[in-house]
Amino acid sequence: MASNSATGTVGAASPRDPNGLAERLGHGFARPELLARALTHPSAAHRQGGIDDSYERLEFLGDRVLGLIVADLLMARFPREPEGALAVRHAELVRRETLAEVAGEIGLDDYLRLAKGEEAAGERRNPALLANACEAVIGALYLDGGLAVAWAFVERLWGARLEAEARPPQDAKTALQEWAQARALGLPKYREVGREGPAHEPHFTLEVEVGGQQPARGEGRSKRLAEQAAAARLLARVRGGER
Repeated sequence: MASNSATGTVGAASPRDPNGLAERLGHGFARPELLARALTHPSAAHRQGGIDDSYERLEFLGDRVLGLIVADLLMARFPREPEGALAVRHAELVRRETLAEVAGEIGLDDYLRLAKGEEAAGERRNPALLANACEAVIGALYLDGGLAVAWAFVERLWGARLEAEARPPQDAKTALQEWAQARALGLPKYREVGREGPAHEPHFTLEVEVGGQQPARGEGRSKRLAEQAAAARLLARVRGGER
């Protein structure tokens, strides 16, 4: 048997039986290997032929499935709202923090398969990792049961969040600009400080500063999302300092 040390799977932590999570998801998997893959961190994956059996490909799919379902739910729930307001709601509902919250609600962290190093580093509770795995689970639900199964899961876990705000949440960039203008600090300034990934799926890191405040950074799959993340982080910091 070949050693898996190159992929970091030696000593991988033993998670709970995925069947327990399947019950929480409300779906009996005809292809349980899909759920197992959705719960496998790259550090604990086997690689063969340039593709490993981690959750990354399912995450790619689940991100798109979630986006479609949330967009359709928003269109039905808010038939008179313009595109801009729907876009703000959508961004709030599919952002990393929301996905991590959902992951926590279904106890996803208990079922993740990690290498020993990641386990020791506390990655099992990493919001970014939990968000990625949550998207992968949605991708697995879609491949195993079709759109209806993925839809039922998203509607059940995101339904209350969809109804939570009668008005669309104010986007972070606008809120930060208003905060700065109210204090005569001028407009926030954004700059790109990093870009990773292939051309068809880049990942941006942007920085924002305003009024002598220490800059804050945000990441996203587009410059707009990275700017929103950076603005939200800086806004949370300055507002926290005023309490």
